[in-house]
Amino acid sequence: MFSKFLLPGIAFVLTLAFGFWVSQVGKPYNGLLFNVHKLIALGAVIATVIQLTKLLKGADALALIIVSLVVAALCVIALFASGALMRMDKLDYVLMLTVHRVAPVVLVVAIALAFYLLGQKV
Repeated sequence: MFSKFLLPGIAFVLTLAFGFWVSQVGKPYNGLLFNVHKLIALGAVIATVIQLTKLLKGADALALIIVSLVVAALCVIALFASGALMRMDKLDYVLMLTVHRVAPVVLVVAIALAFYLLGQKV
């Protein structure tokens, strides 16, 4: 199962690396770095969804798996929204930065839980 998520994992690490790079450059954000960060993040989401869809077809869908995937999806939405709002200087920047720093941690925990539960079922 690990090899199926190698590409999404690499994309996630690249997203984090570019995110740190963007934050180190400071405001105003470098447009090229910011857009590369967003595109890699989008690719990571798509690759992960494709692999999870394949795994869910072969496993009994438990409520906890579904809940963890919904939490993961909400984290992804929060990451995209908070990143866009930070870029546009909308709302409270410190609040958006906090959301943008906490959401990846919750995302990793939710995805790890889903993988663990799927591994038990497969």
